[in-house]
Amino acid sequence: MGITVQPQGAVGAEVGGVDLNHLDPATLAELREAHAQYGVLFFRDQQLTPEAHIALAEHWGEININRFFTPVENYPQIAEVRKEPDQQFNIGGGWHTDHSYDQIPALGSLLYAKEVPTTGGDTLFASCGVAFDTLSEGIKDMLRSLRALHSSRHVFGQSAALPDDVTGLFANADQATQDAVHPVVIRHPLSGREILYVNPGFTTHFEGWSVQESAPLLQFLYGHIARPEHTCRFHWQPGSLAFWDNRATWHLAVNDYHGHRRLMHRITVEGVPLAAAR
Repeated sequence: MGITVQPQGAVGAEVGGVDLNHLDPATLAELREAHAQYGVLFFRDQQLTPEAHIALAEHWGEININRFFTPVENYPQIAEVRKEPDQQFNIGGGWHTDHSYDQIPALGSLLYAKEVPTTGGDTLFASCGVAFDTLSEGIKDMLRSLRALHSSRHVFGQSAALPDDVTGLFANADQATQDAVHPVVIRHPLSGREILYVNPGFTTHFEGWSVQESAPLLQFLYGHIARPEHTCRFHWQPGSLAFWDNRATWHLAVNDYHGHRRLMHRITVEGVPLAAAR
């Protein structure tokens, strides 16, 4: 019968009729095309062992071994995204895209739900392509001329302002020394679409501008990308999997389930160098 693809609005599509344990070449080709088009794919009712999760990620490329997240025991390829009932802080609770601080940012991540709260714990996604499309031509042209610095230091480094209840969630603060400069508007390597490539999590300022000078324009862009009409909301169930494109989307893990446990397994896939749209 083939797969079904149901768009979720400005970003994302829910995919049905597929068992991620068994992907033939034709189905893989369909999924690649849908991923490039929609930015994030959602799957329900998947039964994935850690080995199957790893095999699925390897269809898209080499796996990135995360420096900072606690790995799943015996599976260094899989990062654990966990919040315990007594913790207030959650991982990914602000808008961001993963690994923009790397010289070659990750292609994307495959996040698999192991344990989810009965209510809450959704993830929001935003389309940085749709957001660019809805800007005026004047600001689009100006943004195409800019580059921006991204860094891991203020998020994962030794000086990061982390709350007390993150024990066991992060590691290797001394290795958070990554800085990278990327075009503010990239040409997506698969779709060819122009994408806004800045994010509140890791972007610090524009190249050649001070942090203070950069702040007003960055805040405008952040608010613009996060407008409701550029986003979708995904409600997790056990066995759900989301596969997002870090080059084209943001995501935010909603922190509204205090007193409950949420456990996710995340695998990140290496990407390719990013090119400016112009």
